[in-house]
Amino acid sequence: MKAEELINQLELEKHPEGGYFREIYRSESEIPESVLPGDYSGNRNYATSIYFLLTDKEFSAFHKIKSDEIWYYHQGNSIEIYMLSGKGLEVHKLGAQNGEHFQLLIPQNTWFGAKVVGEGYTLVSCMVAPGFSFDDFEIAKREDLLKLFPEQTTIIRELSR
Repeated sequence: MKAEELINQLELEKHPEGGYFREIYRSESEIPESVLPGDYSGNRNYATSIYFLLTDKEFSAFHKIKSDEIWYYHQGNSIEIYMLSGKGLEVHKLGAQNGEHFQLLIPQNTWFGAKVVGEGYTLVSCMVAPGFSFDDFEIAKREDLLKLFPEQTTIIRELSR
């Protein structure tokens, strides 16, 4: 199956970070703001989930969210996920090849971006808990990331705008 066929079949739309997505689950129950950490504004659903498709013609720009996020590999090429934190750069590969993983946890408030390995596309699902809100989403500014992680210039320039 081609990326365009999946985009149409799954009714995906452009995502601000790059790629295509569609929310497929949002729990009805909510966590009250009063019990969430102080940097959340408002209640959050227990969890949310999306389909996310990325092609080799683009990338998922470095961004972070306030909640933990788990990526689940479904099909297509392998995908590399780059995480920047106090530990420096971590690179993880999702896919079906030897040594690759079918899922990956991205801890809350971790800068991360991704790109497809080779020519083609990757289809994953992403689950966020507490549930995703664009209020909790921040796309990195290249110059700010370069100041925080000057030793990672190459990958920051590749996966930021």
